[in-house]
Amino acid sequence: MAKAARAKKSGAEGITWDLSDLYSGLKDKKIERDIKDLFSKSEAFEKKYRGKINSTKLTPRTLLSAVKDLEKISEKIGRLLSFAYLVFAGDTGNPENGAFLQMIQEKSTEARKHLMFFELEWIRLSNKKVDSLLSNKTLAPYKHFLEQERMYKPHRLSEAEEKILDEKANTGSRAFKRLFDEVLNNVRFSIKLDGKQQSLSETEILALLYDPDRNKRKAGAKSLTVGLKENAHVLTFIFNTLVQDHSLNDRIRSFRDPMDSRNLSNEIDKQTLNSLMTSCEKNYDMVDTYYGLKKKLLGIKKFYDYDRYAPIFDDTEIINYKKGKEIILGSFHNFSPKMANIAQKFFDKNWIDAEVRDGKRGGAFSHGTVPSAHPYVFTNYTGRMRDVMTLAHELGHGVHQYLSRQQGYFQSDTPLTTAETASVFAEILVFHKLMETEKNPKTKLALICGKLEDIFATVFRQVVLTRFEESLHHARRNQGELTTENINELWAQANSAMFGKSVEMTDDYRNWWMYIPHFIHSPFYCYAYSFGELLVLSLYSKYVNEGNVFVPRYVELLSSGGCDAPDVLLKRVGVNIKDPDFWQGGLNLLREMVDEALALAKSIK
Repeated sequence: MAKAARAKKSGAEGITWDLSDLYSGLKDKKIERDIKDLFSKSEAFEKKYRGKINSTKLTPRTLLSAVKDLEKISEKIGRLLSFAYLVFAGDTGNPENGAFLQMIQEKSTEARKHLMFFELEWIRLSNKKVDSLLSNKTLAPYKHFLEQERMYKPHRLSEAEEKILDEKANTGSRAFKRLFDEVLNNVRFSIKLDGKQQSLSETEILALLYDPDRNKRKAGAKSLTVGLKENAHVLTFIFNTLVQDHSLNDRIRSFRDPMDSRNLSNEIDKQTLNSLMTSCEKNYDMVDTYYGLKKKLLGIKKFYDYDRYAPIFDDTEIINYKKGKEIILGSFHNFSPKMANIAQKFFDKNWIDAEVRDGKRGGAFSHGTVPSAHPYVFTNYTGRMRDVMTLAHELGHGVHQYLSRQQGYFQSDTPLTTAETASVFAEILVFHKLMETEKNPKTKLALICGKLEDIFATVFRQVVLTRFEESLHHARRNQGELTTENINELWAQANSAMFGKSVEMTDDYRNWWMYIPHFIHSPFYCYAYSFGELLVLSLYSKYVNEGNVFVPRYVELLSSGGCDAPDVLLKRVGVNIKDPDFWQGGLNLLREMVDEALALAKSIK
């Protein structure tokens, strides 16, 4: 890694996670034992329950026993896969890690062959029989899980077909996703900084887009583009292959629209989603207003795409990792000591991987692993305020995942739509704490501008990314394999709708769809960010109005995990996402923040 990139220490050097609560390492003998135990229990499960689920004689007691046994086996699969995924994310350049991930995926597929019959028998059971079973109180802890399994009835195939699809995915979609990670996370971006030619990682090159020096931002954007273009052939092929794979799955499983499968897993209906998306698009004028202000604050004539994240004041202060930790925990504690105590565990027990290093995957995430263990947080901390916010975001996820473990493996996870609730709420807590304690008008303006840019990226940009995905999937289905230039044009069209006349897109920016992992790993994930942000603005408004009375209801919401539908759980905290005016309420709060930024800027002059 380039010396200049490490010239300013972030304090995150050496901050890596301890995965020993899962396994001590790739050579851990427990891995082999767990794989053997997995196969033994999977085969025994099939022998015990096959033919007994799709039966008029099925009793609540037998069904409960089967679900509990299946959950234990599934959690063992989840533990192995989580460990393999986390090890690979930590160093995608190590062939041993990639081979281990592939091996665990293949072993998991073998085990699932003995489990698949359960879901298929369950969905074929008559509605009358199912209603009778689920009315029994003994099945209450798994009622939502069992009901959701039934929702997939029109989209499931025969057992033999399901087994083939699962096994082929190891050399199909899963293999191409791994290839994307290995290619992108090991690209070195060449750039000349401070008179020296350097070679930076994706994380480091993207960090330059936030630099106060416009020449560095421009050079960073150019270097990013060159690196992406050098790998455009393989990245374009990966995109084409996975989009077509998605199309084939939709056809095989009788999903009509490319987004239908995601909407089903997110437990969101088309009407609610369309209301969310169109509400955001109707408010794109906020982007134009804000970037008009930022253009004046920066004192530049033309506002290009690489200027969007420039700090409005030349502040290159590094926020040490320890200081970032204090800011986050203090903000959490003011809201809920319980929330802060859980977040403290992540620091004390080395559940966080924060340092920037070669081969490490870019971006950030919190992985919930399994209820018998705990979540792990992954980030690339470079010491900027946005890194503090990112760490707060992922710790919000971590707290959510930690609390929801009580729901068990099958119901601890939430749909993506509500999965972003705790993470975005955590960011809002940190932001408002900083705003309350800051007295300098310039610093306050910098804080609110930074937060607005984060929210724009979470609300409006994620709608743009979703619209791009829609156009990409439809174009691939209608036109066949797409060229890099074809996809570039779709990307430019989607972004221009938001940027309007406020931002001038360079030709380089047309290529930047290539590095976004959500398109690869989780198609149509992005709208969940918009959902989460606007939901949180509403929740935070309730907290401001209700005070501490709100806190236990919020903690209960996080602890509920996925034990019921999102709209049902959210009603418990007074939120109705089916109300057509709901999304506009969040957008109105955002508009108030834009007005506050305009007023602050005027007062400083």
